[in-house]
Amino acid sequence: MSVSAVSAGRSQAPRTLWNRLTDAWWAYEAPTYLLFAGVYVAWGLLVWFHAALPWWLMIPLGGYLVALHSSLQHESIHALRRSPVWLRTAVAYAPLGVWVAYPVYHRMHSTHHRNADLTLPEADPESRYVSQDRWARMDPVSRWLRIADQTLVFHLTLGPALAWSRFWSGELRALAGGDTSHLRAWLWHVVMLGLLFAFVSGVAGMAWWQYVLLIAYPHVGFIRLRSFFEHRWAVRPSERIASVEAGFVFAFLFLWNNLHIVHHMRATMPWYRIPGFYKANRQRLLAMNGHYVFTGGYLDLMRRYAFRPTFVPAHPATPGGSAPAPAAVADGAA
Repeated sequence: MSVSAVSAGRSQAPRTLWNRLTDAWWAYEAPTYLLFAGVYVAWGLLVWFHAALPWWLMIPLGGYLVALHSSLQHESIHALRRSPVWLRTAVAYAPLGVWVAYPVYHRMHSTHHRNADLTLPEADPESRYVSQDRWARMDPVSRWLRIADQTLVFHLTLGPALAWSRFWSGELRALAGGDTSHLRAWLWHVVMLGLLFAFVSGVAGMAWWQYVLLIAYPHVGFIRLRSFFEHRWAVRPSERIASVEAGFVFAFLFLWNNLHIVHHMRATMPWYRIPGFYKANRQRLLAMNGHYVFTGGYLDLMRRYAFRPTFVPAHPATPGGSAPAPAAVADGAA
């Protein structure tokens, strides 16, 4: 028998049950569902045993865990494409982070992924810029708050309250103006929050305000650490997307979304495939994003920008702006 005949015979051999299970494991992104399950179990244990933990330990543990859940919610928007929509939604819907309804976040973040509009304040709902015209009309206090929010310490501590007050004001203005497109999502969010706090306070005995202050609020700081460096203005859309080469603790927390250029180029790639893809294609990806890369991780960025603004938030490419040059944060890139 020839070698080709032997090879053909092997290729036609029936696949074992183990082969089929392995194929299904990766095809249906089972690691993501397993991580969802692990996060919900760990969250339940943390809340149940909250009385045994001092507040200074609850803040980093609870904040990190709920921020990981937020990263999984982000994953559910982009990946899990072999699963039905109802399952992707159900597994991510629980409002552990309290502040935003999952469908509202889903819609806003999907809009953010129009790469040609990245950083443009009227088109990108996650932009940290404002238009030049709006900047010119701002009072001094509002300008100071905007610039302060470009420093990392303010951004992670007082910044979440500032961001949510702006967000909710916008939602209320839209509702008052007759836009009810988010109303159903917010009503369901209130119902889900009721169930959440029924467990947190009614079953586990943790006061709702403790949960908000020690877990829900700190988790926003963790998430905002990632988003703080993700985007800057540049003429080419691909050069507006950063890569932060972080260590395992933060990379896992963000499900390797810190390598953000990969996410915007391959949005449906599962989180556990991103590190290998980035390593294999690093030079090509960095050429694509204009070498907008931070090689020292988040601790180095904290050292650089703890009290130093990354950029003035008046967008240079909006009406009244100057020539569209890259933002000043480029001097922190390696």
